[in-house]
Amino acid sequence: MTKYANVEVWIQNASVPGEQGNRDILIGGGKVLAILSDTEKPAASDVNGAALKVYDAQGKLATPGLIDMHVHLREPGFEHKETIESGARSAAQGGFTTIACMPNTKPVTDNPETVKLVLDKAKEANLVNVLPYAAITKNEQGQELTDFEALKAAGAIGFTDDGVGVQNAQMMKDAMTRAAAIDMPVIAHCEDDSLVKGLYVSEGSFSKKHGIKGIPNESEAIHVGRDVLLAEATGAHYHVCHVSTEQSVRLIRLAKSVGVRVTAEICPHHLVLSDEDIPGMDTNWKMNPPLRTPRDVAACIEALEDGTIDIIVTDHAPHSAEEKAKGMELAPFGIVGFETAFPLLYTEFVKTGRWSLDFLVRRMTQDPARVFGLQSGKLEVGAVADIAIIDLELEKAVDPETFATKGRNTPFTGRKLSGWPVMTLVAGRAVYGADLAQPVNA
Repeated sequence: MTKYANVEVWIQNASVPGEQGNRDILIGGGKVLAILSDTEKPAASDVNGAALKVYDAQGKLATPGLIDMHVHLREPGFEHKETIESGARSAAQGGFTTIACMPNTKPVTDNPETVKLVLDKAKEANLVNVLPYAAITKNEQGQELTDFEALKAAGAIGFTDDGVGVQNAQMMKDAMTRAAAIDMPVIAHCEDDSLVKGLYVSEGSFSKKHGIKGIPNESEAIHVGRDVLLAEATGAHYHVCHVSTEQSVRLIRLAKSVGVRVTAEICPHHLVLSDEDIPGMDTNWKMNPPLRTPRDVAACIEALEDGTIDIIVTDHAPHSAEEKAKGMELAPFGIVGFETAFPLLYTEFVKTGRWSLDFLVRRMTQDPARVFGLQSGKLEVGAVADIAIIDLELEKAVDPETFATKGRNTPFTGRKLSGWPVMTLVAGRAVYGADLAQPVNA
């Protein structure tokens, strides 16, 4: 009698965070059926399933599929930068199985029809789970609220005008009140336009060296301070995008200490780079928020470690080479991030001993799931089989020409990193790297 029936995928000899020894993972019906230790390892005759696929992970790490709650897929309207298909393929190559895309498209995702278009395109791509945000205000112009109820019904998972900050405090308070009434989060790009107009690098050593007027830290923190007060008044779940300054960290920490329902995210580049690292007028180093001072970086790392900042996101922001060639003043802000995120943080923080592997994985899986109420982010029996297989021993230099994204705009070109994803499964189906995993039995 077959002990494990209806198995579709059998991952053998995988390392699992927090566990000693390797594990075998049995998957069927899109879910994890069993996670077995070496002493429980079944014989081939114990496992049965139609078209069973067996992969030998050879001691590589198996984690829950990574979750990225802040990405730009550019479609509709900017398909020359990225499409939902190319972005989803890039995400899969980076080990991500769930991504949440921002609404600053053309048209802006501010109506149910555009939400449906994004979901339909994601279904057509059939790669990773794509969760669309909708805009807070119509056309992200800060003048009129969108129809929150209709957007939620269409499948939006939260509201944000990412790319621009909501400048009017009453508009933001009204948005939080509406969002709280339907139990939806407000995700804020924190930036006071009066302090940043025409500026493109942070106020710090680089700006002083080059005689450039810089973006001050308070441009971000002023909105954080305003918004935590509004969140306290309305009871809304307020989520701060891409935190980058010491002042923002202090305000978020204080708000949490008095019970405000605030969560926050940070990007890998704001954890490993400062304005002192910028080599010159290279637009691959132009991003928003800009790279801040080493003091800000240290404060942000500590905030992630103590839970003031809850999750890691990439803010994956692809642009064409032609756009990035316009020079620091005119080129668009943003860098790509899907394919370098995990190896960058693993190399900089886990290999150096500052973080445990479990900590990094948690901040990229179960914590984003917790913050946004998702069912993913778990590798356990009964969970959806969204899984990343990562080779912690694989070291290679970052080569943008190998990226699946259309964007090549990264400051990490040539940087040697370890811990590269080699296989990604969504609901038990390999969407990246099945060939690399060397199936034992197809």
